[in-house]
Amino acid sequence: MIRKICKKATVWLLAGVIGLSAVTVQAAEVDNGASYPITTNGIEGWPQGPDTYSETAVLMDADTGTILYNKGMDEKKYPASITKIMTALLALENSNLDDQVTFTEECLADQTSDSGNIGMQVGEVLTMRQCLLALMIRSANDVATQIAVQIAGSVAAFADMMNQKAQELGCVNTHFVNASGMPDENHYTTAHDMALIFREAIKNQDFLDIIGTQSFTIDPTNMNPESRTYSTHHALVAQGAPEYYEGCFGGKTGVTEASKNTLVSGATRDGMTLIAVAMRADAGQVCQDHISMFDYGFNNFQKVEVPGGAVTIPKDVQVSDLTNTDNSYYYGTDYYVGSGSKEVQEEEPSEIAAEETTPTPEVVPESSDSNTGQEEKTQDMTVYRYVIYILAGLIAVTLVVTIVSGIRKHMKKKKRRRKS
Repeated sequence: MIRKICKKATVWLLAGVIGLSAVTVQAAEVDNGASYPITTNGIEGWPQGPDTYSETAVLMDADTGTILYNKGMDEKKYPASITKIMTALLALENSNLDDQVTFTEECLADQTSDSGNIGMQVGEVLTMRQCLLALMIRSANDVATQIAVQIAGSVAAFADMMNQKAQELGCVNTHFVNASGMPDENHYTTAHDMALIFREAIKNQDFLDIIGTQSFTIDPTNMNPESRTYSTHHALVAQGAPEYYEGCFGGKTGVTEASKNTLVSGATRDGMTLIAVAMRADAGQVCQDHISMFDYGFNNFQKVEVPGGAVTIPKDVQVSDLTNTDNSYYYGTDYYVGSGSKEVQEEEPSEIAAEETTPTPEVVPESSDSNTGQEEKTQDMTVYRYVIYILAGLIAVTLVVTIVSGIRKHMKKKKRRRKS
């Protein structure tokens, strides 16, 4: 009897917790079709950036974290296969390239006719290196799913890892539910968050080698006697393509009906590494948007070293024109453009000159308005968590009361039986 009571109460508790979790992730509020202003064009004296076909876009300096171009960069959108950047990052952090990956039943779920896959069979074996090439160059969804299972044991567990990593990188408007980017209303991100994820990924040389690959071949496997050759889908890095962009070292494409075309790219010129992200445009338009943003960035900005770090500023601006607050540099009074090191500045000038400067990976919000918005979102999330904790506590109390009440009833019945 007691076991039945406990089992029933536990089911109620789990149902309540699952319900609360569902409420948490269903607040996506993805607004497809909306238009957003280019907020960086409103900064006095800032170089005026081009409009984009894409609904949202961002251009970031990878070294300083400076946002050069912002068009709705914090608005939630469906990412499609640019999701695989996070999948590759976690795979590289949690496995070796020579690891053997044996494909299981889970991979078959994503082998649909309208999605990218390479037709892997249950029991077929690839190395992790081959898997990552298929993931990023062919955009293979079946491989993405198997990578998730290989790393975490299940897609759900891997999605938890993805969300944890996103949070660690400072992503505040991202929630992943799968490793491939297959459509799901609770699978969303922003242009800004994807720039942060890509910024972290390109610190890994293996990741850079993979996304810069023009084409690769999977030799015959234990279950497939044919060789399979695949070429990059990323036009800006494909030599010979009309959209090829000098200095572009790779990225990731994506497309679904809901997301339209999405694109993440990196390019290096004149000592600057820029990251461009464009979300929700028609075919071909995202490539043009990236070209326009890269041209805008390289033509109008410069990276300048400061003691212990660097800043990214318009070419007609000097470091002396900036506001320096606690070794963070601002254009005007509140637009973040980079940071230095207090420790380096306190050293003797001769010691400073002898050291190499290293840009900080920390990203500071680009304006007081953006900072205020992020603080409000954080406060909202904190309040929401408290509500969840309170509700969970009430459920727990209900569970205890139910169990105690059941035990009392059971004991009373026993006493009655003894008396009778």
